[in-house]
Amino acid sequence: MPLNWKTGGLLLGLVFFAAVLLVKPIGVSTQFVIFDAIVADAVSPDLITQTDDGYASTNAYLDKSGGKYAKNAANPFNYSFVFVLALMAGAAGSALLRGGVGRDERRLPAIWQANYGNTPVMRYAVAFLAGFVVLYGARLAGGCTSGHMMSGMMQTALSGYIFAAGAFAAAIPVAMMMYRKEG
Repeated sequence: MPLNWKTGGLLLGLVFFAAVLLVKPIGVSTQFVIFDAIVADAVSPDLITQTDDGYASTNAYLDKSGGKYAKNAANPFNYSFVFVLALMAGAAGSALLRGGVGRDERRLPAIWQANYGNTPVMRYAVAFLAGFVVLYGARLAGGCTSGHMMSGMMQTALSGYIFAAGAFAAAIPVAMMMYRKEG
């Protein structure tokens, strides 16, 4: 039985509140940088080195903040990285509980079908591209939607409200252009 949006929103808010209260604000885009650094360090072992003062990297981005990102890449099983792995596992579990992910066109939303037909491969490609654009923009902004908007607004940070306004100011016209036909 699917949750309605109000129940889902309430549960999401409780998870964010618990995370801020018990650990730290949620933000995940940095962990994609950490994953890239793990892969890069496996290919080029001299990328990250342990020093007497901690960790250092030949990459300026990983070396910033006193080698904090280099340390996280060298020791990835920390709260933030495990949180991202848990997000993926949770999404997979949710998909399986809802009947799995397949090529069944009935799983496509009616509005997608009205605009683009029964094309699940295209829907996955568009979702991947959109995710890439959002992640790229998030790294340019020094954070992500969960960090800037959700955690930021929860902490009443002005930057969180500004980011949310900008995100919706961009998302609404894009959605209107992509989905001209109603489903």
